[in-house]
Amino acid sequence: MLQKNMGTTDRVVRTLVAVVVAGLIVSGQVSGIAAFILGALAAIFVLTSVVSFCPLYLPFGIRTCPLRTTAEQ
Repeated sequence: MLQKNMGTTDRVVRTLVAVVVAGLIVSGQVSGIAAFILGALAAIFVLTSVVSFCPLYLPFGIRTCPLRTTAEQ
């Protein structure tokens, strides 16, 4: 199992960005290649939010969630 490295605020912001992007695509404000690229990024944002893990955070040592103590695990 992947260890979580995303906090609640990070997950909510990513989900909101994905919803805004989806709205722009559905309303026709963004189309073509830009819609495809932004749609793919929005899907990745939703996926990483659901699993609370961002692989791009690993090489940089970024962690936006609080560390759990051994008693909480």
